[in-house]
Amino acid sequence: MADQRRIYKIDPILVNGRTILQVVIDPHYEIKHRSVINDALILSLVGHLNGRRELPDARLGRYAYFATLIEHEGKQYRLIWLLEDQAIYIGVVNAYRDKRKRS
Repeated sequence: MADQRRIYKIDPILVNGRTILQVVIDPHYEIKHRSVINDALILSLVGHLNGRRELPDARLGRYAYFATLIEHEGKQYRLIWLLEDQAIYIGVVNAYRDKRKRS
């Protein structure tokens, strides 16, 4: 299992009114979800954030944390991600299949 964050340059997307050019993926998801989640899927999930405005679930210092339900190819995923004040990247903390019913 990788132990370092991986940085990917992406085509620009707009999230919460901010242009995002990079995705930083923490390897935490590999502990429990490596059989169904990989970096390519996470990058696809991040792409679904394009044009969206999300309210943070928590804020800690200069970081806003989000837990977003995303449907991708007929399956539902939970993306746990963050935005740092004034930064041009999305940090992905975790991602997993979410089989709970939408409310």
